[in-house]
Amino acid sequence: MLETNAAVVREKGGIFAIERVQLEDPRDNEVLVRISGVGMCHTDLVVRDQYFPTPLPAILGHEGSGVVEKIGKAVTKVQPGDHVVLSFASCGICANCQQGNYGYCPDLYGRNFSGSRPDGTSPCCDAHGAAVSAYFFAQSSFADHAIATERNVVKIPDDVPLELMGPLGCGIQTGAGAVLNALKPEAGSSIAIFGAGSVGLSAVMAARVAGCATIIAIDLNPSRLELAMELGATHVVNPGEGDAVQQIQDVTAGEGVQYSLECTGLPGVVRQAVDCLRLTGVCGIIGVSPLGTEIALDMNGLLFGRTVRGIIEGDSIPDIFIPRLIELWRQGRFPFDKLVRYFPLSDIENAARLSEKGEVLKAILLPHGPKAG
Repeated sequence: MLETNAAVVREKGGIFAIERVQLEDPRDNEVLVRISGVGMCHTDLVVRDQYFPTPLPAILGHEGSGVVEKIGKAVTKVQPGDHVVLSFASCGICANCQQGNYGYCPDLYGRNFSGSRPDGTSPCCDAHGAAVSAYFFAQSSFADHAIATERNVVKIPDDVPLELMGPLGCGIQTGAGAVLNALKPEAGSSIAIFGAGSVGLSAVMAARVAGCATIIAIDLNPSRLELAMELGATHVVNPGEGDAVQQIQDVTAGEGVQYSLECTGLPGVVRQAVDCLRLTGVCGIIGVSPLGTEIALDMNGLLFGRTVRGIIEGDSIPDIFIPRLIELWRQGRFPFDKLVRYFPLSDIENAARLSEKGEVLKAILLPHGPKAG
């Protein structure tokens, strides 16, 4: 057993409190990682608030990066000392996983949100010996150390800033992958991206990489719209200044966009993302909403060739896509570091507060390093 620090949330809507916990050695297919940095994602906050009922108390965090310290005896993919990004979990044996559709594994929810291994156990207990949910996205990386699986660790080069890379495991790959892997817009096409948070801005950068000629970012926050223009948007729309759909129609000479991406999880915004499409247009939905949330759409609007589809984790195969994003970042074509602000892990409550207020796009928590601000 390893004694380590972790941010534990014990009740619905509760605080993240730093506690000493006990972490098991990795099992045969598992990897122990010393966390260098971990991104804070909207999903961490909605699970804290129990939109998804991961059992509490829990250690959340699912955008970890770090150094492999120990491996189970069946692990061959990485070795101690390797630098890794931790991504999401999937079974690897179902029909969808066999086809590379990891985000649509039938056991995706259980393996990422149950807080436990598939056999129902947790690798962690608190200082009193009580079990803590500590397998969130098969990592629970709001901690000094995390247990992950061989499947959800991605080896990365050791000459890139390790503490920066964690958000590639979920939020950044979700936004970028929704464009590059799922929607696959043609060069010269048009796209509207609803929500200019870290996910939406990742989609903006990806749309520029894809060669979209018209990239419209929609958000109520003027500073985020300004950053969207810096990162590749050709137009911005503020719904507080008039009907968003009409503003998009004005930009596209009344035709509408070929692609749209909904990143907010708000039913009314989903409707706008569909209504702004041209005939045969495609809307991707990636925003997270509480279980049971419903949307209302005009059936005739869909009848005339429009498509709506959900997208999980950017349709990504992390072992392939994350290294590609790193190379785009090296080239200056995917500057996701402009979204980041660093905090010590001990300041996680402040990071959560500023994230919820929209003052921080992507908080990265540092369990060990001095870099902050």
